[in-house]
Amino acid sequence: MAPQLYLITPAAADPESFPALLMATLSAAEVAALLVRRGGQDDAAYAALAQKIVNIGQGAGCAVLVENDVALAKKIGADGVHVTTGSKDVQAAITALKPAAIVGAGDLHSRHDAMTMGELGVDYVFFGPLDGPASAAAADLAQWWAETFEIPATFSDPAATSGEHHGAEFLALSTSIWSAPSPAAALAAIAASFEETA
Repeated sequence: MAPQLYLITPAAADPESFPALLMATLSAAEVAALLVRRGGQDDAAYAALAQKIVNIGQGAGCAVLVENDVALAKKIGADGVHVTTGSKDVQAAITALKPAAIVGAGDLHSRHDAMTMGELGVDYVFFGPLDGPASAAAADLAQWWAETFEIPATFSDPAATSGEHHGAEFLALSTSIWSAPSPAAALAAIAASFEETA
């Protein structure tokens, strides 16, 4: 079964030029979820960028998530948070946001980490980095999780140029899309590869 696409914005997205690029990219293929990377931005810059992206992403039918900031998610009407800072913060996000919003857990490096998050009641578990090369260990974890549990798995392969998703329900993409001459064409090509293998 083909996965849904989970798109991660660049860590240093330019708040002036990126929104137009994002709109064009989201029109190329159906994207289920969109994570607004914080990168090195301060609170004000990140909030301003995230607000723009929430409007664009939701307009295109995406669930838009912010990184590790429950208060910001509520303030700007994001669809949820992607938490990478451990089980206490995941629990706090679940208490604050669910069931109205999505809480995903990332930065997971073992079966134990993943099962801990699953037991808390997250909406998805996320294996792999937000940027850089894919991890073979993350691919193995994603496949194991997808075969074993009902909570959806997201496999992150930032540099992916194909649709290999190791059985995960979501495939997260970033670097290969935004570094392509045409991000829209790069995203469309990966989406098309699912149809060829379906």
